[in-house]
Amino acid sequence: MIPRYQTILFTVLLVASVVMGVALWQLRDRAHQRLLAGEDSAPTQAPEVAPSEQATLLVASDADSTLLAQTQSLPLPQDPGTRARAVLGKLLDLYAAPDAAHPVPGGANSVAQVFLLPAPSLDLPALSPGKPKAPAAPAADSQQTGPQLAIVNLTGAFVSSHPSGLETEMLTVLSICGTLHANLPRVTQVRFLVDGQPRATLAGHADLTRTYLATEAVPSEGAHP
Repeated sequence: MIPRYQTILFTVLLVASVVMGVALWQLRDRAHQRLLAGEDSAPTQAPEVAPSEQATLLVASDADSTLLAQTQSLPLPQDPGTRARAVLGKLLDLYAAPDAAHPVPGGANSVAQVFLLPAPSLDLPALSPGKPKAPAAPAADSQQTGPQLAIVNLTGAFVSSHPSGLETEMLTVLSICGTLHANLPRVTQVRFLVDGQPRATLAGHADLTRTYLATEAVPSEGAHP
């Protein structure tokens, strides 16, 4: 026969277990309801997308070695550096397309960054090779209103896969320079980096150590660069 005190103790423990189980169930249910309420009250806003604008791309053609202006409607951010990267990304997407007139692998991801700086004064003939002379100090307000130097940082993957040859490399370089100037007229000079470092050539021929004059890379329609 079970002693009376054991019966009482068992009954107390059983009741306590039931009460604790009910309390835990209620706590779990309340937490679940709060989670659902938080999800319902969270704003469901679509990510902001830059408004579409008309962009001018200077597209190269290997068939006749020309740069032709094409107008594209693109979502363009307001920040100039991000805007420059967006238009160059679209240009390189055209080159990566299966039916490209100037086929170059890589696409938009081939441009890592575009930096815009005050343009130094250069005593250079238009599109001539050679090292620039020491730049003069820019005016105090040149960062806001003066001409700009664009530094285009290309990826190593893009450079390593670029077709080799002076003409095809120069078409790529000049189309980048011309596209930058067409969409950001203050960009008058362009320099190139590859993975953040200087590089001698694009694919063995086009000089990447020099400064390019972007204004001279914008030909009249159908003209040879």
